Amino acid sequence: MSALWTLADMAKAMRADIGGAPADAITGISIDTRTIAKGEAFFALTDVRDGHDFVEAALAAGAGVAVVARDKRDRFPADAPLLIVDEVLDGLRHLARAARERTDAKIVAVTGSVGKTGTKEALRLALSADGATHASVASYNNHWGVPLSLARCPADVKYAIFEIGMNHAGEITPLTKMVRPHVAIVTTVEPVHLEYFGSVEKIADAKAEIFLGLEPGGAAVINRDNGQYERLKAAAQAAGVGRIVSFGEHESCEARLVRFALRADTSCVHADILGNEVHYKLGAPGRHLINNSLAVLAAVSLMGADLALAALALAKLRAPTGRGARFVLRVNGGTALLIDESYNANPASMGAAIALLGQADVGKLPNGSSGRRIAVLGDMLELGADGAALHRALAAELEAAHVDLVYCSGPLMHSLWEALPSGRRGGYAGTAAELEPAVLGAVRPGDAVMVKGSFGSRMAPIVKALEQTFAGSPAPEADAGA
Repeated sequence: MSALWTLADMAKAMRADIGGAPADAITGISIDTRTIAKGEAFFALTDVRDGHDFVEAALAAGAGVAVVARDKRDRFPADAPLLIVDEVLDGLRHLARAARERTDAKIVAVTGSVGKTGTKEALRLALSADGATHASVASYNNHWGVPLSLARCPADVKYAIFEIGMNHAGEITPLTKMVRPHVAIVTTVEPVHLEYFGSVEKIADAKAEIFLGLEPGGAAVINRDNGQYERLKAAAQAAGVGRIVSFGEHESCEARLVRFALRADTSCVHADILGNEVHYKLGAPGRHLINNSLAVLAAVSLMGADLALAALALAKLRAPTGRGARFVLRVNGGTALLIDESYNANPASMGAAIALLGQADVGKLPNGSSGRRIAVLGDMLELGADGAALHRALAAELEAAHVDLVYCSGPLMHSLWEALPSGRRGGYAGTAAELEPAVLGAVRPGDAVMVKGSFGSRMAPIVKALEQTFAGSPAPEADAGA
């Protein structure tokens, strides 16, 4: 494997002292001893746990060097292969800035209340069709995830994609100034983290911080159909952004949705992207993905990549684990569909997931009846004083999607439970763990089951239990051909 960094370049960028005899060629960067590969640099970050407790394990697993804090140097043997810095996270940030300085890649950054990771993955597909592309893994979008993703960027890629998130005002500014994107996308602004902001307008202001890091001549790509569009546009203009591109259905959009067709496992789209008529298919279903694909193709065009190849590549789009991944369950001689939306939840993403369940095909049974659409929902957190009302409001969305049964867990979801008609009530429990047996006992052949809740609601174990109990396997890929 070729070197990502030389030891000398890393030491210089991080202002580090060298201890022992580390490898001269560093093949990658890791913060996890469970997945570290031979020759990688292990950064002993202190977050939930102190990474210095895992340095010995990292070196035993083949790490080429460990990056440690100066005040903890004495914990390791004199000949241990180390890079010694004043503070490990600051060292990672210094390395990230050096990575940005050395690359000529065209860079796009993505933020938004909903859809950051899905849009990043769609960009990865679309841009990879035109040239070597680097993108942050998983949802590495916070104060350590962004510099880690940037420090991992090879010097010779053509494109790079970074996801930037936040929970509080002021968090995006230092991250976007580190990434210095050529294109900045705001997918949407929704009532997420209301507990910390108090209003959607303040959330919009925090998301708009992404424009502060745009390179001169860069472009802002903003959702025209969102209620905060004008506020975001004004913020971009105040930041000195000269090119503002809107996307959506609005007739004024430069990346405009002309028409679309929703299917159970894919979508067909006709769009006008900066004056270019494009017909394409998405390999994953959902109305929300269609809108974000407009932003993706707008960014592709703005960065000079091949628009036709990018549009064609979107047929390979797949929903990731926890964000719409689909599994076939084997139930009593038949099958059921499981839609895993368990990674996180807020009112906007919950509405999108419920709509997705409404699109899902249910099976026809030998007795002539049909399977049911079943929603298994956990609390949406960080909504502040509006939490109960926002949970109750889901009742109308469940009705519109023709969901047959709803299983709820958590104190906030009790507000939804009380708002449901008796015929739609499947079961309620105080926690996801307590709800799990009822869900497992309810699934029948032909059903479509969607599981969703905030990360803290712990809905993912229900997904795992369904997979294990009913021998779940990934659903066949959609036919994205003509």
